[in-house]
Amino acid sequence: MKVKVCGMRNPENIRQVAALQPDYMGFIFYEKSKRFAEGHISPELLAELPASIKKTGVFVGESIDTIKSVVGKYKLDAVQLHGRETPKLCAEVKDLGVEVIKAFSVDDKFVFENTLLYENSADFFLFDTRGKEYGGNGIPFDWELLTGYLSPKPYFLSGGLNLENMQHLDKVRPQPYGLDVNSGFEQEPGLKKIEELRMLFELIRKK
Repeated sequence: MKVKVCGMRNPENIRQVAALQPDYMGFIFYEKSKRFAEGHISPELLAELPASIKKTGVFVGESIDTIKSVVGKYKLDAVQLHGRETPKLCAEVKDLGVEVIKAFSVDDKFVFENTLLYENSADFFLFDTRGKEYGGNGIPFDWELLTGYLSPKPYFLSGGLNLENMQHLDKVRPQPYGLDVNSGFEQEPGLKKIEELRMLFELIRKK
């Protein structure tokens, strides 16, 4: 199972997390986020990261021009679209030569058929908890709802993941392609707890 550590912005913390070899690292380019990365990271810092880690930019409702500019500046490998982006915009982002992760906010009213419109324009889906913020709310949604997801498209499970609820991942159906961890492993917004992440990787890599 892949692991994406999201909401990174502290340079030393980024290097410490990179040493754990996550599959993806997420950098948020949404100004209203407490984890907004611009001004904290540099293209040089991201260039230091191992090539095996996919550098992922997270955007909410941005224009294709802005996304293209940030992808070029930081040499991103993937883009996560966490707002109400259209399938057309997702396709335009895909044409930039990056992986596209389309996020959906899930609650008990969410209709999984809504993802069908994005089947051709996204490489992965991501299911997060519907909350006040676009991500980083620290609350898991009811994983039973995922039984309504019938697409073969691989997905990332997100929303309040922590060491405690990770123990029950084997019960999730269909099984996620990857995990997206953020606030459940934080000391403060944007600063991850390295020891807890190390325990997470041990847990996942044992499976």
